[in-house]
Amino acid sequence: MSYVDEVFEQVKAKNPDQPEFLQAVTEVLNSLRPVVEQHEEQYRKLAILERITEPDRQIMFRVPWVDDKGQTQVNRGFRVQFNNAIGPYKGGLRLHPSVNLSIIKFLGFEQVFKNSLTTLPIGGGKGGSDFDPKGKSDNEIMRFCQSFMTELYKYIGADQDVPAGDIGTGAREIGFMYGQYKRIKNLYEGVLTGKGLTYGGSLARTEATGYGLVYLTEEMVKCHDDKMEGKTVAVSGAGNVAIYAIQKAQQLGAKVVTCSDSTGWIYDPEGIDVELLKDVKEVKRARLTEYAAQRPSAEYHEKKDGEHGVWQYKVDIALPCATQNELNLEDAKMLVANGVQYVAEGANMPTTLDATEYFQQNGVKFVCGKASNAGGVATSALEMSQNSERLSWTFEEVDSKLKNIMVGIYHNIDDAAKEYGMEGNYVAGANIAGFKKVVEAMIAQGVC
Repeated sequence: MSYVDEVFEQVKAKNPDQPEFLQAVTEVLNSLRPVVEQHEEQYRKLAILERITEPDRQIMFRVPWVDDKGQTQVNRGFRVQFNNAIGPYKGGLRLHPSVNLSIIKFLGFEQVFKNSLTTLPIGGGKGGSDFDPKGKSDNEIMRFCQSFMTELYKYIGADQDVPAGDIGTGAREIGFMYGQYKRIKNLYEGVLTGKGLTYGGSLARTEATGYGLVYLTEEMVKCHDDKMEGKTVAVSGAGNVAIYAIQKAQQLGAKVVTCSDSTGWIYDPEGIDVELLKDVKEVKRARLTEYAAQRPSAEYHEKKDGEHGVWQYKVDIALPCATQNELNLEDAKMLVANGVQYVAEGANMPTTLDATEYFQQNGVKFVCGKASNAGGVATSALEMSQNSERLSWTFEEVDSKLKNIMVGIYHNIDDAAKEYGMEGNYVAGANIAGFKKVVEAMIAQGVC
């Protein structure tokens, strides 16, 4: 049995009830085979694959808080610190009812390679809770965030572990958490990113993941002697990533015709009205029915099982920006049949493994999230730099650095794929490029 297969069997045996984590490990290890085969004796002796698939630590804790009716509620909190070979742990905090250890481990594992690809000195981690901020008052969210940070603060720090936002964790939640951390530790340090601009946040952070996704997609399109201008685009999601991916794509001359939320999706053949979408989602915090009610050209469709949603339309580019495993094999077949040429992930692992393989087998240029959605964590690392220097850069400075990072990521993954005889396989390229940097650091630092 090969070293890769041997380790994967061990990981499956240790984590039989963690499907999302096993999915991520399968995708990464399979694409690393040519690298591992070249160094199999050394990697086996040093247990590189065993060490890189096992988190440094997994922290799980109780989060008690009191709702507005005086009832005590209890949620479960998580922080998985996966690998800090190249820098302090870095990764978001997800607040969503679906959160469990498998999802946090998959996200943390992916984060190791994503952060490596940015070329910035940050390791990989992830955290969150099964708390649902939807429908909660500001005071309830504040009490939850304060309780969550009262436990989490023991394990984080500006040079140790720097969490950020994620699904359900925006500027409001980060603010409450940061206030509690400062209160407990009596320290004013850059321990969280995604902060408000008045207390250490970075310009362009809100836009970063969506903009970065489109910057990488634009570079991929250019390198295939093509251009974004005139392309039709399908986007899923209606959060930060989706909104700003739509905005940047349309600034570059593309037309985005879809977006979605947890209850349904919009098809707008005239192109999504970004300002209206921002008003509905960022100001009113409303459902997409509000968008359709104010936009005569838009069709609203309620989400139903078995439907292709935003993926059923004729588009040139697809940008899944919602959540894991949202784009399945049937969706991929529909997109290919309708002529999609490029797919780049804005969310973490939104495409199932069989859908990914189908895209690759049918000539679609496909980039996985650890490369294409790295703009958010890259800008978080730029926020860390600004905090360390006690400086605040302009929007243009941050945006320029972000674009350079994303263009660099595309060429790094393209070069890595070519080096190992897999030209055009950007999934393998991303895993190989991210893995090699982390492993070099691990080997240099000895067995630890």
